[in-house]
Amino acid sequence: MEPEIYHKTAQSEESHWWFVGRRRIINDILKGLVLPENAPILDVGCGTGGNLALLARYGRVYGMELDATAREYARGRQVGPILPGRLPDDIPFEGQLFNLLVLTDVLEHVDRDDLSLRHLSDRIQSGGYLLLTVPAFQGLWSRHDDLHQHRRRYNRGRLAAILVDAGFEVLLLSYLNTWLFPVIATVRLCNKFLGKAGVDDLAMPPPALNQVLASIFASEGKILKLMRLPFGVSLMALARKKCKVF
Repeated sequence: MEPEIYHKTAQSEESHWWFVGRRRIINDILKGLVLPENAPILDVGCGTGGNLALLARYGRVYGMELDATAREYARGRQVGPILPGRLPDDIPFEGQLFNLLVLTDVLEHVDRDDLSLRHLSDRIQSGGYLLLTVPAFQGLWSRHDDLHQHRRRYNRGRLAAILVDAGFEVLLLSYLNTWLFPVIATVRLCNKFLGKAGVDDLAMPPPALNQVLASIFASEGKILKLMRLPFGVSLMALARKKCKVF
């Protein structure tokens, strides 16, 4: 991505409703995992580091990030070591196995998402976890996808298939940002039909609206304990590496 995207992300990810709501949902998921004390956790494609402080509540955090600009932002948070790396197979911290790997909106950037998951599986302890989010539904493709150099958007079937093929047991697979989906989908489809570029997804709404949107989005974390959401702007998966049988 262009450096300007990382500058915008670094400025907005602490308070923008999308990032705030997603972190709260991730926290709800992580609270339900049984991780060892000081569990090694790798944030794959950590970007400017918006999730590092959250992950540090659950273990020793490491970061992997391809872009030099983003790495500097992430290192500035002084949460854990941040090294360069690239999927599918240039994964740093050689020899280190992790209890948890986290990829938030990363997999859609790589050409070989299937091969990437196989290589990531090799870096997870037997019985360890993979938590990831990706954008959902190819029909929602927008200027945001172009600016962020996405390769694809996902549906449940595609994501489940490549996870299972990589040796994971899928524990949770649900769409996210469901409550706001009708509004977002309508705006994006209208912009596409009218040939308009659309509004930058990182633009900050007025403070009061931003707080309301964050609360609406974050509330879905509680719902996931009871049911899976049938549609949404994003897709989340929690998977566990299958234990070896001797």
